[in-house]
Amino acid sequence: MTDSFISALENNNIDLLRQAPKSDLHNHAARGGNRKYIEAWSKTSIVEPPKFESLNAMQHWYDTHVKSLCIGKAGFVIRIEAAFQQALDDGIQLLCMSFGTGDKVHYNGSLKEFIDAIHNIHLAIAPQIEFIPEICYPRTNDIYAVEEEFEELLSHDYFKSIDIVGDDTQSLDNFKNIYQKARDHNFILKAHVGEFGDAETVIHAVNMLGLDQIQHGINSVYSDYVMEQLVERDVQLNICPSSNVMLCRVSDYKSHPIRQLFDKGVKVTINSDDMLIFDQSVSDDYMTLYKTGLFTAEELNIIRLQGLNSF
Repeated sequence: MTDSFISALENNNIDLLRQAPKSDLHNHAARGGNRKYIEAWSKTSIVEPPKFESLNAMQHWYDTHVKSLCIGKAGFVIRIEAAFQQALDDGIQLLCMSFGTGDKVHYNGSLKEFIDAIHNIHLAIAPQIEFIPEICYPRTNDIYAVEEEFEELLSHDYFKSIDIVGDDTQSLDNFKNIYQKARDHNFILKAHVGEFGDAETVIHAVNMLGLDQIQHGINSVYSDYVMEQLVERDVQLNICPSSNVMLCRVSDYKSHPIRQLFDKGVKVTINSDDMLIFDQSVSDDYMTLYKTGLFTAEELNIIRLQGLNSF
């Protein structure tokens, strides 16, 4: 599929590009679908979002214009269905989607029923996709509750990756024991760092938690030392260009630091993040990065293959 991927970019053929196998390794499941899917289900048009000045502003828009349409268990299920369908339509062959355990409330608080629901939706919508379920925790001071829940989660042997979200300027040190247990169970270790936080927060998280991959990490570009450490330790950055533009982390695609990170030898992948909000697929971002002249088609193919060979 290498030739068709490159040809699709060079000929501005988005339909052919969507057929090429790709990965999506930074995808928040309940926000990972296509807005048209939710609009058809809810029979409601969703307004186009503005650029956001903060994560809180983005969350407010999502709660107001999307989540308000998707109430209760049915609303949760339709969003997860939408995420799997979007991945299928976009040629995603390797999919790592993150879930927060707060959504188990739709299943009487049962972690097993919550897991079974995700598993069944995957099999119903996109069984051909290689799916890596990821558990995602918010930064918190109540780490003991997280540790207790994580022990139960391990007993179900379903999730294969772990991530932490929230204000990435805050320390992750209190997650060290959880991440050690996750590593002992062969989890992929990730965290959201270096999106709002500086390069030092990135290397600190790598040192503290032993991260395999970083969600965003774009501010690593401001430290040669941090980039050298990422290369030396083989830590991959799962970058979401549209998200970074929409959240004003970068001014535009052409100035996105993914180019400098790539040139320094840092492993990077291209991912969707929150498709329900940003309305840009992985294929769309590949096409945009090519059309802006940031990468050649051959370089983007290297990035595509890096994603597919991540695990």
